[in-house]
Amino acid sequence: MSCELNKKERAGVINPIFTCQPAGAQYASIGIEDCIGIVHGGQGCVMFVRLLFAQHFKDNFLLASSSLHEDAAVLGGVHRVEKAVDVLLMRYPEVKVVPIISTCSTEIIGDDIDGVVRKLNNGLLKEKYADREVHLIPIHTPSFKGSMIEGYDVAVKDFVKSFAKKEEPNGKINLITGWVNPGDVTALKHLLSEMDVDATVLFEIESFDSPLMPDGEAVSHGSTTIADMTSTANAIGTIALNRYEGGQAANYLEKEFEVPAIIGPTPIGIRNTDTFLANIKKMTGKPIPQSLVRERGIAIDTMTDLIHMFFADKKVAIYGNPDLVIGMAEFCLDLEMKPVLLLLGDDNKKYSKDPRIIELQEKVEFDMEIVQNADLWELENRIKNEDLELDLIIGHSKGRFTSIDNDIPMLRVGFPVYDRAGYYRHPIVGYAGAIWLVEEMANVLFTDMEYKKNKEWILNVW
Repeated sequence: MSCELNKKERAGVINPIFTCQPAGAQYASIGIEDCIGIVHGGQGCVMFVRLLFAQHFKDNFLLASSSLHEDAAVLGGVHRVEKAVDVLLMRYPEVKVVPIISTCSTEIIGDDIDGVVRKLNNGLLKEKYADREVHLIPIHTPSFKGSMIEGYDVAVKDFVKSFAKKEEPNGKINLITGWVNPGDVTALKHLLSEMDVDATVLFEIESFDSPLMPDGEAVSHGSTTIADMTSTANAIGTIALNRYEGGQAANYLEKEFEVPAIIGPTPIGIRNTDTFLANIKKMTGKPIPQSLVRERGIAIDTMTDLIHMFFADKKVAIYGNPDLVIGMAEFCLDLEMKPVLLLLGDDNKKYSKDPRIIELQEKVEFDMEIVQNADLWELENRIKNEDLELDLIIGHSKGRFTSIDNDIPMLRVGFPVYDRAGYYRHPIVGYAGAIWLVEEMANVLFTDMEYKKNKEWILNVW
């Protein structure tokens, strides 16, 4: 029995798990109040990302494009950035933060977005917008390497680096959530509230679930402010929930401003949520209240009701964002399930040194394969051609055809989920997230039994 960490052998990609770096930077930018990012590239670099956001959240988000064309691809396109900044500031007088997000084409031709930011700061902003607070932030996200995960991580660090300023201690902690849903932020804020801990949440996306008001305003945006980002240098400490989605920013604050950092684990399931709360207690000195002990007990009771009868020895494949995949695998192990295949959608060299993966390699007592730089064909191929037997697939909506074609039930988790309604409202972190995940897994399996016309004896009832 072994747990192997392998790389995808094929050079090409068939049905990628992730999209590219600029998408991650755009996701970080929409979590900031009074912020509209300009993506320096072709219009598709914004259009398709906005489409993903709209499909997942069923809401609209403001993002801009420098609208690079063929001539700029040959002769350079920094003039398009200058024009884009001017038009954006004229059209949206409330905008204060404008990240300039590079793409594959503009990185390849060598457009100097750092230089054009300096030029605009010394020219256009002083001459035309001197009465306004405007921050231009260059963010380098070449999409010919890495993934949306790395793009998010880079952007979070760049935002923090641009604004963090040492002042008086604020008595707060920094909580870097990573690529999560509004429901996760609500659950995390609940845990902090129960512990009476004040936090700066990066990025505050609870407001993504926007109401449709009588005045017609229906554009979603986050609520992390410039002041929030500035104050990160004055916190008690930083907790980044995900190693690969915000870890760089936590390390930067520790190195530059001596703000202690704790990175992970992603609080999926009971043990990781326990560790998260223990880290909060260690950092703030606040006790864990009885109310959370009770919530934990309800979650454990929910798991106990289902584990032995319905989950034990079920074989699972999981794909998606790396911290999500690893956290879900750990939770499945606690549910007595067997996560036999984990697909990580980029080739991050740090995976081999990830202590969570090392622990899986040391302790797993069945055959498990972890594939780096994977795509969804790796899942399809193992099912069809390598006789991989699965009871459940866990991942985002792009894997639905593998589920349908191979008659394997699937739990939608991660980004994007566009073939189920309202999943972004449900947390997967914390004790509330553990309850939702366990019950949703069980209901997916029960529904599959109905489709396959399995009888009640499989449910161990009589």
